[in-house]
Amino acid sequence: MVWSWPDDTNTSPPYHVYDAIPMEERNTICVVKESKRIRTPAELSRSEMVKICCIGAGYVGGPTMAMIAYKCPDIQVVVVDISVPRINAWNSDRLPIFEPGLDEVVKSCRNTNLFFSSDVESNISDSDIIFVSVNTPTKTRGLGAGKAADLTYWESAARMIADVAKSDKIVVEKSTVPVKTAEAIEKILNHNSRDGVNFQILSNPEFLAEGTAIDDLTNPDRVLIGGRQTPEGQKAVAALKGVYAKWVPEDRIITTNLWSAELSKLAANAILAQRISSINAMSALCEATGANVSEVAYAVGKDTRIGPKFLNASVGFGGSCFQKDILNLVYICECNGLTEVANYWRQVVQINDYQKLRFVNRVVSSMFNTVSGKKILVLGFAFKKDTGDTRETPAIDVCLGLLGDKAKLSIYDPQVSEDQIRRDLTTSKFDWDHPQHLVPSSPTAKSKEMVTVTWDAYEAAKGAHGICIMTEWDEFKSLDYQRIYDGMEKPAFVFDGRNVVNPDELRKIGFIVYSIGKPLDAWMKDLPAAPLT
Repeated sequence: MVWSWPDDTNTSPPYHVYDAIPMEERNTICVVKESKRIRTPAELSRSEMVKICCIGAGYVGGPTMAMIAYKCPDIQVVVVDISVPRINAWNSDRLPIFEPGLDEVVKSCRNTNLFFSSDVESNISDSDIIFVSVNTPTKTRGLGAGKAADLTYWESAARMIADVAKSDKIVVEKSTVPVKTAEAIEKILNHNSRDGVNFQILSNPEFLAEGTAIDDLTNPDRVLIGGRQTPEGQKAVAALKGVYAKWVPEDRIITTNLWSAELSKLAANAILAQRISSINAMSALCEATGANVSEVAYAVGKDTRIGPKFLNASVGFGGSCFQKDILNLVYICECNGLTEVANYWRQVVQINDYQKLRFVNRVVSSMFNTVSGKKILVLGFAFKKDTGDTRETPAIDVCLGLLGDKAKLSIYDPQVSEDQIRRDLTTSKFDWDHPQHLVPSSPTAKSKEMVTVTWDAYEAAKGAHGICIMTEWDEFKSLDYQRIYDGMEKPAFVFDGRNVVNPDELRKIGFIVYSIGKPLDAWMKDLPAAPLT
């Protein structure tokens, strides 16, 4: 089908006629600038395809662009990154991240309309839409250290775009950024661009959950696009909306102004983390009173105003977003003079830290108030199941707490490498997301002696005094705990930080069991509470 537009239009194709095309016909058309008409994909050559470039080949950029390429075969997608090893991994048979279903999506369109490249500048120059999905780590020094987002990498990306762009671009914020970041990016682009080159900034925050990212991308709750409330801004919004409309129902694509979109991401993560901290706070009260946090959460979750999600008590939340985004929100509130609001959100992080410390103290106090020289099996190191991501995983703080009391740790996780575990245990807080820490660390001889990493849970359990379950991997539910018990020192302890196992069944075997928020083992009821220091 051919669509045409007035010759006197001031807007360059391919975006300005997109809104006029009926939704049901958008999947079968594409715009060709040279002939001023829209042709079917079969008529197009590679050079005429709409081109998307994503800066950043990490947990967000890689899967998101793979899904766009998979769902939009008429769009060319290139993911660029300055890290050559990371790009090489995306082009190999072993992808740099583990995510169920990701391999199939990538391999189905890689080198067809999905490409991974370290040639950053030329791909930026050739693209129509540029997604920016670079790190926004927490600042480690200077103004706002420990709370504010470090936008160094975002600013560098913006300056590079301005330097190499020879035609109009739509620049899309995909990273989680502080509200009003788009305003700063606009200034950088507009003050450093070539004459006649115009930019439109959009905010398109990601709402992926690791472990389910491909499902989240295939069938999202919503796609959020924020743009300027100007004719040009709304045309850019419509262009990006058209990409997602290839597979996302239109009623799930929400459009807002820029600032609402930027803030919505921070708000969503803060409120989700708040629910986790709320149920974790209740878990401490459950243990003190003999209530069962799982029963409490089930009863509360049946209230349709509340719902059951994110009400599973645990040793604490982790991942790259929750703590970082809440601290960023705290800093933004402080900068706007909203001290009480900042203190409210800060408490969500403080409860999370309290929960991890409470868990460590429970382990130490239960094992005769010392774990010095005792072998502890740590089951799971990733922050959640079905991912190899260890960023801000509670396992780090728990392991460091036990090492502080001179415990010997034997760690098993089915997806996390030994190098990653040792790197995490020797990296300063907030430094994990900075490039200089992406190289293998050099652990000391002492740390090597105190920590072993194994790929066999049964071997790791031999001679252990206790087990700490830190990740809810499904395989941990079906381990032969009788076999494990037989090889352990006695009394043998299980400290379940994810409520994975049935405590009554383990007690029948002979274990002394602690489960977050569950009635305490008789052994533990008589112990004095360890000080939370």
